[in-house]
Amino acid sequence: MRAGSFSEDSRGRWYFNVAVQVPAKPSLGTAAVGIDLGLKEAAVCSDGQRIEGRWYRAHEHKLATAQRARKKRRVKAIHARIANQRQDALHQLSTALVQRNAAIFVGDVASAQLVKTQTAKSTLDAGWAMFKTMLEYKSHQAGIVFEVVNEAYSTQTCSCCGAIPASSPKGRAGLRIREWSCSQCATVHDRDVNAARNILAAGHRRLAAGIPAL
Repeated sequence: MRAGSFSEDSRGRWYFNVAVQVPAKPSLGTAAVGIDLGLKEAAVCSDGQRIEGRWYRAHEHKLATAQRARKKRRVKAIHARIANQRQDALHQLSTALVQRNAAIFVGDVASAQLVKTQTAKSTLDAGWAMFKTMLEYKSHQAGIVFEVVNEAYSTQTCSCCGAIPASSPKGRAGLRIREWSCSQCATVHDRDVNAARNILAAGHRRLAAGIPAL
């Protein structure tokens, strides 16, 4: 056991924090997964698994009501509940992904840039940075590959034939398109699953090019 520290949460509750050494459990997973990070859904995986990331949105009405009534303790309690729900959901998903896979690839979407836009609230609610951090340290502990890859054109590219067809979603107008059919090979895609599959393919290309594994 090492030296610890005290911390206070938003509700005024105190905790004693201490770091301890625990034996690492190697992952027995043999698959690989690509992950597309988003706003409406915090993460969508290439195998179709997804997690909705609107924890703040789910409590926004109650929070606004408490703020108008100037109930400070109630506001702090709601914020703490949102944070706990987000952290718990991301912990569960990241642990499950590490247990099932030997390689995990995530798109390089930058939350630091999006928090300066109109999507700031949704970006912060999705918890991308927290999720990436969880995946990285859990992957390291389990001895599996974790890589952040370039996700450019991952939404527009058909994960089946590799083309960027005229039918794929593009620009701001394409943000509303959740499902589309490739005009080159006729494959029907879920927008986010397709992007995740392209991220997985990009991850495999990086490993093939000699990117060192963990």
